Amino acid sequence: METEKKGKGLKKFFSIFIALIIIGLGVFFYIRYYYVFGEGVKSGQLNYVVYKGVIFKTYEGKLIQSGFRGSKPGAIQSYEFEFSVTNKDIADRLMRAGGKNVELHYKEYFKPVPWRGYSAYIVDSIVSIQNSNNSVWPD
Repeated sequence: METEKKGKGLKKFFSIFIALIIIGLGVFFYIRYYYVFGEGVKSGQLNYVVYKGVIFKTYEGKLIQSGFRGSKPGAIQSYEFEFSVTNKDIADRLMRAGGKNVELHYKEYFKPVPWRGYSAYIVDSIVSIQNSNNSVWPD
């Protein structure tokens, strides 16, 4: 009789323990891969947007920002913002805007997931595209 109670109590403990581990892992993965850590707008000259990937095809791009930084003393390097785009319409518009000055709204995640892109920065809208004659085309 006493061993039956002990067995049921141990089984209940392990059930609760495993449920807490599963919930904890779910929260961890949600925060690490789906929680929006930050949002903002970056502007600069659009270098490229490409559609690439082996298993998961994603849109990847690079924005060259004005200014310089040195990773090592004496070295000069431009600021580069590498990003992914999940919306095909936005990616198509950016592909046609290569070399133009653009302002992009993005969301930042802690880590990327393969089907969303290679970058932790996901562009979700175009704020503006500035043509070479300095006219601004709002979104």
